[in-house]
Amino acid sequence: MQVTVYPSVIKGALNAPASKSMTQRAIAAAVLSKGKNVIQRASVCDDALAALHIAEALGATVVRNNTTFTITGNFSAEAGTVLPCNESGLCMRMFAPIAALLSEPVVLTGEASLRNRPAHMVTEVLTQLGALCTANEGDGALPITIKGPIKGGNITVDGYQTSQLLTGLLMALPLLGEDSEITAVNLTSKSYVDMTIQLLRQFGVLIRKEREGFYKIRGRQRYAPQTYVVEGDWSGAAFLLVAAVLKGDVTIYNLYGNSKQPDSALLKILTLVGANIVVNEQDIQVTSIPPALKSFQFDASGCPDLFPPLVALAAYCHGVSVIYGADRLKIKESDRALTLQEEFSKLGVRIELIDNSLKIHGGLPIQGGVTVAAHNDHRIAMALAVAALAAENALTIDGAECVNKSYPDFFSDLKALKAEVKTDS
Repeated sequence: MQVTVYPSVIKGALNAPASKSMTQRAIAAAVLSKGKNVIQRASVCDDALAALHIAEALGATVVRNNTTFTITGNFSAEAGTVLPCNESGLCMRMFAPIAALLSEPVVLTGEASLRNRPAHMVTEVLTQLGALCTANEGDGALPITIKGPIKGGNITVDGYQTSQLLTGLLMALPLLGEDSEITAVNLTSKSYVDMTIQLLRQFGVLIRKEREGFYKIRGRQRYAPQTYVVEGDWSGAAFLLVAAVLKGDVTIYNLYGNSKQPDSALLKILTLVGANIVVNEQDIQVTSIPPALKSFQFDASGCPDLFPPLVALAAYCHGVSVIYGADRLKIKESDRALTLQEEFSKLGVRIELIDNSLKIHGGLPIQGGVTVAAHNDHRIAMALAVAALAAENALTIDGAECVNKSYPDFFSDLKALKAEVKTDS
C-alpha cells in the first residue's frame, strides 16, 4: 500500500493509541490466571492479536468485543501445539518461558523479520532452568521447540539487546514450586521491567526488586483474575506529539506524564528543543508551533523505539542533533539506523552513523516530492509520514500498511487531525 502525506497543519484532539506492550503483557497474565479476566481499551494491532491467538493456543477462552478482551484462563497445551508469534519479538521472548512451564513440547513460530532474529538468548536461559529447547539448526532462530517443565533457581540474563525475555521469566517463575533469583546484567530497558512488575502486582503476583537488575521471585504464587485498563501508548503517541510540534496544535488524551513507559522520556526532548507543551494528569497538549527548534543530544539506549520519531524531529531542528544508543537498532523490523539514514537521505537530510550514535544535520528545508520505502518497519513508515507534514512537497511512502503491526489507526488519526493523507492500495 502506498500512502501520500501532504504538507499540512494539524489541529484537534484524540485518544492515544493503546499500549501494545501492556496489552500483550495483560493477555499473558490472563492466560496464567484461572478465571475470567477483562482487558479494556486494549490495542488491536497485529502484535496484540498475535498474543490473543497464542492465548487461545494455550487453552484460554477469548471473546473480543472491539477493544475489550474477555479472557478465561485455562493454561494447558497438547504436544506439538504451535504458538504463532507472527512478527512480535515480545510474544516470542515473553511466551517462551511461559511455554516452558508445560511438560508437553510446544513450538514457537514467527513470520518475516522475526524469523531472522536470533533466539540463542531464549534457548540458553531456558536450558539452564531444565527445559529442552531445539531451534533452527542453521542460525538458532525460529521455529523453536520447547519442552518443560522448568525448575526454579538462580540465573543470569543479559539484558542489553532486550528486556523481553526477562519479562517472560518474571511472569513464569512465580508459578514454580521453588523460589528463584534473576541477575540481569547490562540491563538497558529498565523501565520496561518496572512496567512488568507493576502489572504483575495488579494480578496478585509479587516480584522483589532488591536492586537494579536483581530480582527475587517467590514460588508457588497464583495469578488472580482482573479487570485491567490499558493505558495509552507513548511509543505510538510520540509520532503524534512530534507531528504537533512541527505543524500543529494538538491534545492527546489517555497519556500520562508519570507513566513508567520509557518512551515518556520524549517529554524531556520536546522541552529541550523549545516546544510549547502542557502536561496534565491524563493528557498532553502541544499548544503552538515554535518559530525555531533547537538541536538536542539524547541517550536513547533505554528507549530505542524513540529513534524514528526523534530523527523526524531532528530533521527540522537547527544544527546537529545526536542520539546515542544506535546499536540497539540492529535487530528491529529493519536495521533501523541504516534504514533511517537511507530513507531520510532521500529527503536531503544528512545522517551520520558514528560509533554508537546518529548525528542528524537538521534545519534545512525538506523538499519532499519523492517516494520513500517503509522497509516493512512500522516505525519507519510513521517517522517518514511525520516528516512529510512539514516538507515543501508531498511524500509518498511505499509499504505503509506495516503500521498495522503497532498502530493500525495511525493514518486515519492523522486525517482526524486535519492532515491531508491519500491512500493508494
